[in-house]
Amino acid sequence: MKELLKEKTMPKATAKRLPLYLRYLKMLGDSGVTRIKSKEFSDVIQVPPATIRRDFSHLGELGRSGYGYDVPYLIEVFSHILNTQQEKRIALIGCGNLGKALVKNNFRRNENLNIVCAFDTEKELVGLSVDDIIIQPMENLTEEVKKTGVTVAISTVPSQFAQEAIDKIVDAGITAILNFAPDRVTVPHNVNVQYIDLTTELQTLIYFDETFASKKN
Repeated sequence: MKELLKEKTMPKATAKRLPLYLRYLKMLGDSGVTRIKSKEFSDVIQVPPATIRRDFSHLGELGRSGYGYDVPYLIEVFSHILNTQQEKRIALIGCGNLGKALVKNNFRRNENLNIVCAFDTEKELVGLSVDDIIIQPMENLTEEVKKTGVTVAISTVPSQFAQEAIDKIVDAGITAILNFAPDRVTVPHNVNVQYIDLTTELQTLIYFDETFASKKN
């Protein structure tokens, strides 16, 4: 693993696809799939097989011609690459039911991911405490980011208000954003946004269940 994962220059586009690869590989693994070829993987994730092979080549010899890729090994490789080794301080934007649940959970399985502050525009929510985190008004965001060293934001703001919320997050100096509103937002080129679309995730789950169900038996 150390030999394989030595420091390499990885294209930004490749790096952005790694979490996607890992998510689907884990679903394949959970469905009992132990080996897959790039064409088969392409059919699942809708990324061209040539792109998959090129992305994987940046990490070394992950597969063999004619054999494909070992799914458990790929999961190990990508999990290692994506594992956060340093603490990442996170701001939560939007403290409805989903936002409160995220604060309460606060990434218990990874001690290096830590929600340290929360914000909302609703006056009735401002001042409330969720697991010792006081919900603050949005106008405090920039100051709090500077004070606490936040580098990541999670937005659970509904789609119709998402762009406004993202603009404020960007203005506060945050360049890594996880957005639970599926509609695309406009951000500067140096800002990375990852979208969580629960409908798409559910459809993907159903697809995997129906497609690979026979392999569970």
